[in-house]
Amino acid sequence: MSGHSKWSTIKHQKGAKDARRGKLFARLIRAIEVAAREGGSSPEGNPTLADAIQKAKDNSVPNDTIDRAVKRGAGELGGQRLELATYEAYAPGGVAVMVEALTDNRNRTAADIRHVVTKGGGSLADAGSVAYLFNRRGQLVVLGDGVDEDRVMEVALEAGAEDVEAGEDATATFTAPAAGSYQFTCKYHPSQMKGTVTVT
Repeated sequence: MSGHSKWSTIKHQKGAKDARRGKLFARLIRAIEVAAREGGSSPEGNPTLADAIQKAKDNSVPNDTIDRAVKRGAGELGGQRLELATYEAYAPGGVAVMVEALTDNRNRTAADIRHVVTKGGGSLADAGSVAYLFNRRGQLVVLGDGVDEDRVMEVALEAGAEDVEAGEDATATFTAPAAGSYQFTCKYHPSQMKGTVTVT
């Protein structure tokens, strides 16, 4: 026995769970706002927004909250305006680092990132110092044992994938950096797999 009432235990567990859920909702809503601002408020013409909305729905974010986030991002509603900021840095040992952050204040975020990086023994770099070392790629991971790796590779390469890596528990497919939404249908397993891959 914990020495507390059952309600007290439930209250603390529920409080912790609600706090985690609130952080998740906030992160998903910010992603929707940024996607709507960058590519427009129509999910049909903005695959990044469509993907962000789908992730929010998968995590039970209410539809009216999603709609408000889209409108806020598109500038139809007032409120906090978030933007995507990219910072370049060198970690200890000269390791190149790229940091992408959602922020409503670039100066404050730059100061916060500088503090974290310098505290760890690194330093912020000028724009373009390390960016040339990185390439943006999409990634599709096929999970499961007994997957026909040759068939996965064949389908992926036919669809325009740049590379396919087979692992013990999964097969990863890397796509070109061009933004867009690609439909795929794979018949390499007893069950047919269909879906949408979004590359940003």
